[in-house]
Amino acid sequence: MKAAVLYEVNQPLVIEDVSLPKPGPREVLIRTAVAGLCHSDLHFMEGLYPHPLPAVLGHESAGIVEQVGSDVTYVKPGDHVVTCLSVFCGTCDNCTTGRTVLCTDTTVKMLPGVSNRMQWSKPEKLHQFLNLSSFAEQMLVHENAIVKIRKDMPLELAALIGCGVITGYGAVVNTAKVTAGETVAVIGCGGVGMAAINGAQIAGAGRIIAIDTNPAKLQLATKLGATDIINPADGDVVKQVRDLTNGGVHHSFEVLGRKETAEQAFAMLASGGTATIVGMIPFGQKIELHGFDFLRERKIQGSSMGSNHFRVDMPRLVDFYLRGRLHLEDWISAKLKLSEINEGFANMKAGKTLRSVIVFDS
Repeated sequence: MKAAVLYEVNQPLVIEDVSLPKPGPREVLIRTAVAGLCHSDLHFMEGLYPHPLPAVLGHESAGIVEQVGSDVTYVKPGDHVVTCLSVFCGTCDNCTTGRTVLCTDTTVKMLPGVSNRMQWSKPEKLHQFLNLSSFAEQMLVHENAIVKIRKDMPLELAALIGCGVITGYGAVVNTAKVTAGETVAVIGCGGVGMAAINGAQIAGAGRIIAIDTNPAKLQLATKLGATDIINPADGDVVKQVRDLTNGGVHHSFEVLGRKETAEQAFAMLASGGTATIVGMIPFGQKIELHGFDFLRERKIQGSSMGSNHFRVDMPRLVDFYLRGRLHLEDWISAKLKLSEINEGFANMKAGKTLRSVIVFDS
């Protein structure tokens, strides 16, 4: 099969020939249909997060099951599936207390360089990425890394649910537990930010403030549920939010992964409010907060992949889309071939796209 390989940080991906063995007892071989280009991939490409190299990146994907291992009972060949990097064991303390997204049992995961399964003709070990490696024509994954979906769901839209949508929507619904009538601010209107806005609208938030410097993204945010828009170019973001809400929001969501915006997310809270950090702040970077603000019971928390229970959440998101409540068609800026993947990431870095997807049959 063809796969896009990252050899060095800050270097283009290279299309190489790679092979996979037949599935092991609990493994599933998937023909990749669509893979989304995510900012998280870009963070690893730029070295902001460490990972063994060379590696096949990609983690937001959908496809069709081709083969299953001897012990697999959840799926069969021909099933349509969405992948998720939140592979779970189902038996560790976190899994059995309902937090499968924080699974601590690594035996179900194909760790880089340990139970690696990708093969090629070069002497270097080729590493798998986040249990998936979806920038490839096929994926060999643990059965607990996938969820079955209904076949009338378009796979190019289903792929978005695998990371961007579940991360943004889940941060609102699962992590922050936004309730009807509460005020929400979302900093960053990329794919994940749009999912947070759409999720807040589904949750019944009373006021949803979209914050971004891109006027086109702000315009789309209003279609997805934003009631107010703020452009940081117009002045102090925190002051603008406080003026709009008469003192601050119940919930803020930082989706950019930056020190400054994480601090702003906390500063724009009303008393008793919660800031949820969704973006990937560069590894090792610290944020600074005013200690006095905690005296008014303001809180700050992280969200990992939307605190998902993906085998429950993702089919519901598919239903939301098919019922017209989740507006996925508006998110795809470009459909690319695997050979065009570097162009797609260049456009992402330049802020020209909301979401680009690799379509493998194109």
